[in-house]
Parts: sequence; C-alpha cells; structure tokens
Amino acid sequence: MTHLDIPHLRVVPPLDEQFQPAALVSRAFRAATAQGGDRLVIGLERNGGEISRFETTVFPEGHPDFSLNLAYVERILKFLLWQRGGFKAYIGGAPAIGEYIRQQYAEDGPRKFDYHFMGEQAFEQPFQVIVCAAQDVPAANENGKLIGRNLAGYRIGFDLGASDRKVSAVVDGQAIYSEEVIWEPRKHSDPDYHYREIMTALRTAASKMPRVDAIGGSSAGIYIDNRPMVASLFRGIPQERFGEIKNMFGRIQQEMGVPLEVINDGDVTALAGSMSIEDNAILGIALGSSEAVGYVNSEGHIMGWLNELAFAPVDYNPDAAQDEWSQDHGCGASYFSQQCVFRLAPRAGITLPNDVTDAEKLKFVQVKLEAGDEGALKIWQSMGIYLGYGLAHYADFYDIKHVLILGRCTSGRGGDLLLEGAREVLRVEFPELLEKISLHLPDEKIRRVGQSVAAASLPVM
Repeated sequence: MTHLDIPHLRVVPPLDEQFQPAALVSRAFRAATAQGGDRLVIGLERNGGEISRFETTVFPEGHPDFSLNLAYVERILKFLLWQRGGFKAYIGGAPAIGEYIRQQYAEDGPRKFDYHFMGEQAFEQPFQVIVCAAQDVPAANENGKLIGRNLAGYRIGFDLGASDRKVSAVVDGQAIYSEEVIWEPRKHSDPDYHYREIMTALRTAASKMPRVDAIGGSSAGIYIDNRPMVASLFRGIPQERFGEIKNMFGRIQQEMGVPLEVINDGDVTALAGSMSIEDNAILGIALGSSEAVGYVNSEGHIMGWLNELAFAPVDYNPDAAQDEWSQDHGCGASYFSQQCVFRLAPRAGITLPNDVTDAEKLKFVQVKLEAGDEGALKIWQSMGIYLGYGLAHYADFYDIKHVLILGRCTSGRGGDLLLEGAREVLRVEFPELLEKISLHLPDEKIRRVGQSVAAASLPVM
C-alpha cells in the first residue's frame, strides 16, 4: 500500500517513528476509492447461522492501483475475523481479490494460523473462503443478546483469571461476600483440577446465602454457548482431554441445578461499565498481560462476537512487532498490554530484570515511571498515542460512545498518560471522534457495579 497518499503522523510515538496506523491507511484508501471505486462486501458466517457484513470500496479492475486492494482487503478481513469471528468468509467483489484471500487463508497459506484457529478450534467447522459477487454475500443476520442486568434473587458471580479466581455471593444486586483465591490454571493438565477449583468457589459463595437462584461467570477466552473453545487458562490441557473442559460448565450447571451463563471477561467488563454509566455503545479495553476487549452495542446487547483484538492488526508497517503465537505483525497485543512495555523498554534505555515474573517486570518499569524516569515516561506516551490511533481504527468497526480503559498497565500515572496520549491523537487527527467518544478510567461510579455483580446478573431465572 505504499502508493497511497498516506498522510504523515501528526502525533508521533516517541519510541516508534515507523508506526503506520491502520486508521490512517484505511482513511487514505477510502479517500482514493471514493470516486469511481468498486463496492466490496465481506461476509462472515458463524454459529447459529449468524452473518456479519462489512462494506468498503476498492480500486476497480483495470485500475493501475488495483493490486493495492489485495493487502488492504486482507488486513480488513483479518481484523473482522478476530473482532466478530467466523468459519466462512464471503469476499464479494472482483474475483482476483477473492482468490488472493483464499490463497492467504488456506490450510498451508500465510494465514494458516487463522485458518486453523477460526475453523477447527473456535467453531469446529472447516474454514472456507467463498469468492462471489458483492450482491451474492448473504444478508446480515445478527441481533446480539440482551443478557445481564438481572439483579433479583440470590446469585453467584465469578471471574476466572490467569493468576486468581474471584467469586461473590450477590443478593438483589449487592455483593454480600467476595473472595479472591490465587491459582495457577495454566500449569495444570488435569481437567478435574479446574472443575474442583471452580466448584469450591461456587460452594463457598453458596454457603453465604439461603439458596442459589442463578450463576454467572466471566473468563478469558472464546466461549460459545457456555463452552470454552479456546482459552489461555486451559492451555495446559492436552488436546485429547479438551472435550472435558468444553463440557465442564454444562456439568457444573447440572450439578448446581440452576441457570448458568459464562461469557468472555471483556464483555462482562463492558456490561459492568454499561450498568454503571447507565449508557450503551461501550468498548472496554483491558491492557494487562495481553489485550482484552468487550463491547455492548447501542441497544445494550452483547453481540456474541469474539472481540479478540489482541490479534487484530493496528500497525501496517511491514516491519511492525511480530506476535509470537500467530506470527502476524502489528497486532493489538504488542501495542496495548505489558507486551508493549517490554518491547519498548530497550528503546527507552531500560534493562528489564531476568528471572522474575512478567508481573514483576511490569512493576519494575512502573516504579521507574512513578519516579519520573524519562524512558518509562516515553513508553507510556507511546502507548497513549498507539491507543488514540487504535481507537480511531476500532471506530471503523464498532459504534462507540464510551471507551473504558482498564488493566494493570493503567495503574498509577500510566492511566493518565494513556488517556492524555489518546485524547491528543483524537484532537489532532480525528476531531470528529473526540466529540463523539468519551474516554474513562474506572472511577467510583464505574466501580459501583463490579465484574462479579455484572457476571452474576447474566442468567435469566
């Protein structure tokens, strides 16, 4: 996409002058194809016959810049796959574009990671790319679900994290008991360990109430119909026993004998924000060990999308940071998490300690930040600028009124620097978004409805 007239950055990350924001490239591409461009429609099919659609414009066949369409459409599809999910991708437009995408997302193609992940792992279907005309892409079929906000009765809410598990007994929307227990789920290969730990938490909460009417939970990972399809918590489970994990919450529901609902923790965070702010169209972004995202749409619905933006591209520089898992470049986890801090530390002149946990490494740099270290300051300034351009790109795919910024990277001075940088980018580059989108760090109003209460509110009795 080097022939596009892409404007120079007006706000430059101090530690990454080569940053090429997807937001600016996309806007330049749309401007170049607005007059005389061809319509291109991407459709994504996922479980239950749900269809997402995304429309854009591309250079027409025969245009000297037609080849620029290929990388542009591939990056858009990559984003959509990790935002919305799907095992079947319809590419409605020029056949050459669709065939290129089919080759990229083939079993042995450059995007074979996405091919296997979206197909057999997440949706248990062979992944397919359907090349067709724009008018042949199926109509959109997705409404989301109005789940949560059910506060009546005696409920249990739980949250399964990578280093601790939390549970609360909730009576009519008030947490009367909460506990946080350290655990190490990723080190355990026996599914029974996870089952026992979760059941212990639920029974502890249940003992604080006269009865249990419903159970709701949140957890990192991809959950479809209460089944964890892929989750870092369960990475230690051998593949031949992963079926026990997929069916674990069905087993727990039968044993507890009440309605149970488990969804991605990012969506529960967005739901908690929506319940606290008393408004919708909320994107929650947690900058922690990775990037976790959740979304509540303008009607207050959770869409059933993946929202795994840790793997969605935001930097189109071909030499951008490479994700160690997917091997792709420029994806969110390298820009909106502690991985970004570790990546930028050498450029900031900071040597990270060896033989300590990642949490301790992050704390080491955060102590420097609080002490006014110039290198640490530049790391968080860079992350804030990344965030501003990232939000502008996210706004192409989400209807956003509020952005809730959370996670361990927002602790102390870091949170303020992230908001300052993001707001400066929106003010200078995207003033129309600055007028529309409110950025929030969790305050007392937002904390009023915590993650456990929001999780407990998920099931309908």
